[in-house]
Amino acid sequence: MPALDRGGLTLADGTTFCVGDASGDLLTDRPHGLFVRGLRVVSRWTLRVDGRAGDPVHAGTEDPASGTVLLRVPPDGVGGPALLLVRRRRVDEGMHEEFSLRNGTAHARRCTVTLAVGVDLADRSAVKAGHDRPAEEATAVDGPGHLLVRGHRHGHEHRVEVWGHGGALARPGVLEWHAEVPARGRWDAAVTVHVVVGDRRLLATRPSGAPARRPARPVRSTVATPRIETADRDLASALARGMADLAALRIVDPAHPGRTLLAAGVPWSMTLVGRDALLTAHMLLPVDPEVALGTLRTLADHQGRRTDPGTEEQPGRIPHGIRFASSGPVAPVAGDTDYGTADATALFVVVLGELARWTGMTTEIEALVPHADRALAWTGDDGDPDGDGLVEHRAASPEGGRHGGWRDSDGAVCFADGRPAEPPIALAEVQAYGYAAHRARATLADALGETGVARDQRERARALRRRFNERFWLPRRGCFALALDGTKRPVDAMASTMGHALWTGVVDEEHARAVADHLLSPAMFSGWGIRTLASTMGGYDPTSCHNGSVWPHDTALCVAGLVRYGFVAEGRRLARALLDAATVLDHGLPELFCGFDRSEFGVPVPHPTSCRPQAWAAAAPVALVRALLRLDPDVPAGAVRCGPVLPAEHLPFAVRGVRIGDHRVDLAVEAGGWSVAGLLDDGLRVVPVD
Repeated sequence: MPALDRGGLTLADGTTFCVGDASGDLLTDRPHGLFVRGLRVVSRWTLRVDGRAGDPVHAGTEDPASGTVLLRVPPDGVGGPALLLVRRRRVDEGMHEEFSLRNGTAHARRCTVTLAVGVDLADRSAVKAGHDRPAEEATAVDGPGHLLVRGHRHGHEHRVEVWGHGGALARPGVLEWHAEVPARGRWDAAVTVHVVVGDRRLLATRPSGAPARRPARPVRSTVATPRIETADRDLASALARGMADLAALRIVDPAHPGRTLLAAGVPWSMTLVGRDALLTAHMLLPVDPEVALGTLRTLADHQGRRTDPGTEEQPGRIPHGIRFASSGPVAPVAGDTDYGTADATALFVVVLGELARWTGMTTEIEALVPHADRALAWTGDDGDPDGDGLVEHRAASPEGGRHGGWRDSDGAVCFADGRPAEPPIALAEVQAYGYAAHRARATLADALGETGVARDQRERARALRRRFNERFWLPRRGCFALALDGTKRPVDAMASTMGHALWTGVVDEEHARAVADHLLSPAMFSGWGIRTLASTMGGYDPTSCHNGSVWPHDTALCVAGLVRYGFVAEGRRLARALLDAATVLDHGLPELFCGFDRSEFGVPVPHPTSCRPQAWAAAAPVALVRALLRLDPDVPAGAVRCGPVLPAEHLPFAVRGVRIGDHRVDLAVEAGGWSVAGLLDDGLRVVPVD
């Protein structure tokens, strides 16, 4: 995966995104471009004044889809004044950019402004992999003030129109203006990119010839965020930035535009990724259960019904990824659904059960229970081809994921000496999710009065817990194996997925202390978060994607697991470290950062391929707060368990408007105690957690 520019300008609106450098340019030797519906419709976009690139002064965003870049254009060498170049850009299903040259001196300046434009119609996946594949038979046609490129992709003609406003002249691949910037005045121009698929024009960013700027679209509400008040400004900023990042990731299923859906991340994962969406939805239950409901209903619509080796679809299997075309009657994107994952199917049941605990058994949730049963049937059938009671994964095609889990790099599942494990792979966290899925289905059965189903599912959970602790525990190392390989041999590397096991509750109490100690050991804890792989392992690489880097969502699940088993001090320490990382990183958590020790560089070292915003990273601060509040509603059972263990620096703390069942609940925590308000007398009771 090619490296991304840090400090560059990235904008996103639905499935459209634009990635450029700090000057606003899109460069052909980097993974830059304007991407619309899975294709890179602009691959080069470089603005020059008298042949010079301006010096970046500032780059920022007004909302996820709009940004501004300020540049200083140096004097022309013959005594002309320096100019300020302002570039304002907005994306939707195209792009509109305005640029303004401002002259603050008493001397006028004449200059030539050029915009070089390239179009390759390369697939997003090819750009992501660093293997650009331009469209076949692309042709360029230049006209008065505009450029036009035609090409064929996925059986449809695509036209990319680039219109210059403000007196633009066109020549091959370039728009040009002859600008006169008056003393203490300004000169303005604009450019619009339109995309046409077949005979249908996508949503126009601007009517041709209309340079006036439309007011920026307000940030669309992605989550109905409760109001949070805390003495810790860093925590407050991390939560606010997380909500803003999530707003940039809203995508739309054209068949159900009212559902709340979140893409995995900008720029490379503007799709619905099953496991990412489910874990993000789980984290966001305290702020908006509609994220979980929309995600579950959409995944249920695409649940596997047949066996297809090409997409790895199997009956009952929950998709790994779904790519939507944006709203409108145009051609769908190609290869819209794939199923090559081992973990999303169990997580579907986990999130459904948890949603019922937060909201009660609604008609929408009840309608999803048959899908949960089909998902659990998959875990015992196609998901367990050798019938040993564990879910294994082997890709059905060479293009499929090697391991089927979130650590999806080729060498990420390895032995302690660094040797890669051979499939089929039974991942530790997948079995842990399966345990939680059986327990979640038992909770649903309790609410539905299905006594026999509840009893059966709890027995299945107990059996899987015994199997997990017997097969994955490594007595000599005092930790759980990362996986079992194709010969059922434990993959003995020490990895962060032990924390996922704590999060689900599958770990026997006798092993929990050792797991907690390992997670907080110098080999696992970088000082900013938990490394995906211990630094003492043969495969460790702090700059890798999954062999020693730190993923905020991974660390947040470890915090929740530690607190669940009573390791409160350890959970607080880890949560503080992750919030410190967010503070250093402008209060926003990226998809991942390098696993170097905090003492080595003093700041979290950015990872070159990390997406930002990334959904489960943006949701991680919410997960930290929920874990430290020990907030665990069970509306069907009539109980709200709570026992805040927030550290002193967060206090006083209050969260107002949390939806639990039909209530909007306020929770306040002071140094001397805590209180819950807003629960009406209809059977819900607060149960303190010791």
